[in-house]
Amino acid sequence: MIDREPDLSLTIAGVQFRNPVIAASGTFGYGREYAGLLNIEALGGICTKGLTLNPRPGNTGQRLHETPSGLMNSIGLENPGIPAFIEHELPALKELGPVVIANLSGSTAEEYARGARLLDESPVDMIELNISCPNVKAGGMSFGLDPETAGAVTKQVRRAAPNKPLMVKLSPNAPDLEVVAKACIAAGADALSLVNTFKAMAIDIQKRKPLFENISAGLSGPAIRPIALRMVWELCGAVRVPVVGIGGIASAADALEFLLAGAVAVQAGSATFAHPPLMDEIIAGIRGYMKEKGFMETSWLSIRR
Repeated sequence: MIDREPDLSLTIAGVQFRNPVIAASGTFGYGREYAGLLNIEALGGICTKGLTLNPRPGNTGQRLHETPSGLMNSIGLENPGIPAFIEHELPALKELGPVVIANLSGSTAEEYARGARLLDESPVDMIELNISCPNVKAGGMSFGLDPETAGAVTKQVRRAAPNKPLMVKLSPNAPDLEVVAKACIAAGADALSLVNTFKAMAIDIQKRKPLFENISAGLSGPAIRPIALRMVWELCGAVRVPVVGIGGIASAADALEFLLAGAVAVQAGSATFAHPPLMDEIIAGIRGYMKEKGFMETSWLSIRR
């Protein structure tokens, strides 16, 4: 046990975070939705909802379905479009205090690049490139499943946004995640975040048909955490860029597992729906663990060193 307070701050691709706890994309809106439910100013960062160049209404039909140990979603990237986000949402988001990470999505590499160019000229602190989106020019296959397409879209975004740190959010559904990750790094990624949701489905037994109109949906929550942790562990041993861990984090102990596995920071998402103060508790738990173990910096947490 140490008497001094440990330093929870860290730097990712030149961006200073006050601590390693970040609100995950798609679960925190634009920050203001959680005002009064937790100390937003104390967070390390906030990832925005997935943003596309043009507005999207999202998917029709059922969008959410709770499982015994997780949450399935088929939101469909509902968002106001990047120009409207920059004009109407970003100013208030910046005033909240945490690092602002814009989650960039798209259906074509050209759409990604045009959106990235707008974000590069905006006050966002970092871009998180979501390559789990379906590539319409490749028959709907996710950009993140194939290293060639993942590298190509990362390269176009990097060229379009040379001034912003670029973090690529990887899909756990890729046949070879390490190859995809290395392709993104070679194309200019400064950091990686993983995992995105797992492809899953549910069937309505009364209506005798798939629950979601798109058949499959993304699974998040505690069910995926052990698998996500394994993927983060493996990737931290294979790459030399910062890795942000995501997947079913619902407690400080969960977050610490990812940090011990080599992640420099974590994102919490689905669990905040049921328990909005979660990230306050995770920050306090990390601080308490560091004091107990005598760690003065978060980098000391990793057992991969």
